[in-house]
Amino acid sequence: MRTFKSILVANRGEIAVRVMRTAQALGYKTIAVYSEADANAPHVQMADDAVLIGPGPVGQSYLDMDRILAAAKETGAQAIHPGYGFLSENADFARACEAEGLVFIGPSAEAIDLMGNKAAAKRRMIAADVPCVPGYEDADQSDDVLIAAAKNIGYPIMVKAAAGGGGRGMRLVDDAKGLPGALASARSEALNAFGSDELILEKAIIRPRHVEFQIFADSLGNVIHLGERDCSVQRRHQKVVEEAPCPVMTDDLRARMGAAAVEAARSIDYRGAGTIEFLLDDAGEFYFLEMNTRLQVEHPVTEMITGLDLVGLQIQVAEGHPLGLTQDDIKLSGHAIEVRLYAEDTTQDFLPCTGTIDLWQPAVGEGLRFDAGIESGQDVSPFYDPMIAKVIAWGETREVARHRLIEALKDTVLFGLTTNLGFLIDILGKQAFAKGEATTGFIADEFDAAALAEPAPDKMEAAMAAVIQYETERQSALGKSLNIAPSLMNWSSAGPLVTHYLYAQGVGGDGQLELTVSPENATTYRVQIEDDALSIELLQLNGNTARLAVNGRRHVVHFSVPTPGHIYLSVGGKTSNFRNRNAFPASAEEASGGGRVIAPMHGTLLEICVEAGDAVKIGDRLAVLEAMKMQHDILAEIDGDVVEVHSEAGVQVAADDLLVEIEGTDG
Repeated sequence: MRTFKSILVANRGEIAVRVMRTAQALGYKTIAVYSEADANAPHVQMADDAVLIGPGPVGQSYLDMDRILAAAKETGAQAIHPGYGFLSENADFARACEAEGLVFIGPSAEAIDLMGNKAAAKRRMIAADVPCVPGYEDADQSDDVLIAAAKNIGYPIMVKAAAGGGGRGMRLVDDAKGLPGALASARSEALNAFGSDELILEKAIIRPRHVEFQIFADSLGNVIHLGERDCSVQRRHQKVVEEAPCPVMTDDLRARMGAAAVEAARSIDYRGAGTIEFLLDDAGEFYFLEMNTRLQVEHPVTEMITGLDLVGLQIQVAEGHPLGLTQDDIKLSGHAIEVRLYAEDTTQDFLPCTGTIDLWQPAVGEGLRFDAGIESGQDVSPFYDPMIAKVIAWGETREVARHRLIEALKDTVLFGLTTNLGFLIDILGKQAFAKGEATTGFIADEFDAAALAEPAPDKMEAAMAAVIQYETERQSALGKSLNIAPSLMNWSSAGPLVTHYLYAQGVGGDGQLELTVSPENATTYRVQIEDDALSIELLQLNGNTARLAVNGRRHVVHFSVPTPGHIYLSVGGKTSNFRNRNAFPASAEEASGGGRVIAPMHGTLLEICVEAGDAVKIGDRLAVLEAMKMQHDILAEIDGDVVEVHSEAGVQVAADDLLVEIEGTDG
């Protein structure tokens, strides 16, 4: 038995906060590591001790095991919890911890090695009689062999990074024509993300459910499962919504899938928390997909329906104690749903976004849980995964949990950068999701380009924004003036003041609304917006929340005014970003056309695909940008000739940096 009193958390963000919360509650000293980009992050503030381990890029900080081990030695840490991602499934790191006399809170290095490679894992599961998807998982990685194997398997097929997960290095290929390009791009992304370009092929099972079983094992041979999670709602093969239990699960199916999951873990002498992932087709057949040898992002939904603390169990098992639970002890109560809040632009193919969080205000309510590692004023950098928080709701029934989660999202505020919050509300409101019918094809089936487009500016929301902005500017002016009575602030010698606003929604937005605001009395305003006149009474203005009555109907809105002339507004979960064009000159970006190609976000240019003098057409690849653990193609938006290339491969670029200039064919 190996007891310890201090735990270094080799991670960041919400999972670092999550692990520390349990560890501190159990009386352990917690130690954070952080990069220069995370110097003021909540996980650093929460820890009992913290060590700077390098600059922002993960290869020089969170993925540098030597720096993390040095931090453990410096602080006297006795155990390391890896969280998920980063080094959590790195067998060499687990071995290095053991070599340094540190307890690695996770499985053995041998188990990580075996299950961390999809090819080896699949071969082992086939040997253990766990149902597997037909495919190719052998050592020969030549294009000729892979192409021949794909022909034998039959299209469509999935190309997958053998060493990876999270959708990186994964491609769906519909026919033989698309395979060579998919192999090349998957290899490149896999090598950058995981340090290995080994691939496997699998028969694509179209629109299955993604169902995973949480297993737990101690070092004494006890192995159980804690029920299943349905993780079918995904984009780019990354999960967006997870729930427990699975809506279509039966007692018989749970027994069969659970037994397969337990056997998979037992066959490799597993220890600790792990997840066996399956694909479940509409006929009730299931196939082994992969094993995650760590805690999962979605573990809170299992905790909500079992009442167990999975991090606490990890620590217990790591100290050598028995699990203390049998399969009969596991009772599932109610239903829990989790959504992942991403910093991303759903209107731009889920492009990750960076920026400063102007205001973070999570909702409060019955059955709610927020796992977050962010706070107001914090920068969201380009170096890490775009998931910034998780919102979880529990209910006695699935429908209660769903409604609680929708209302929680509507009352949650995150201003300052683009997120998928509104998209999450839309997902939960879809009939197919409400009926428990979502498969891995759900987002593609339910959301076309029009459904993902940014809503046009709303007149009523613009009017409310103008009144709030007017009032905050009035109060600011009153605070700076020593000579003007409050009763005179809204009036001139000619009568009530009329203030003009020209709102554009979003920076560089095409839509605009022209408004005038004039006071009718101390709390009521008349807003003229095109042909409509609205009477808005300001009932309460408290912090970042306002209560207004618009033509007699009451509304509660959240807002933030980061700078004069700029206001964020959240009404019913819909976030609007209004800028008063009367207060700002038109930006250079607004005046430029598709010929000025700028970086959509901070990141590293992996490749420049064109040079001056090249002719390009709409959709041609100009460059490849790596940011937030993903590769993004930058494409031409016009036909024309490349006039100048302003950057080169291998350099860091910032959002809005000019990369390429194209002169359109029409001049």
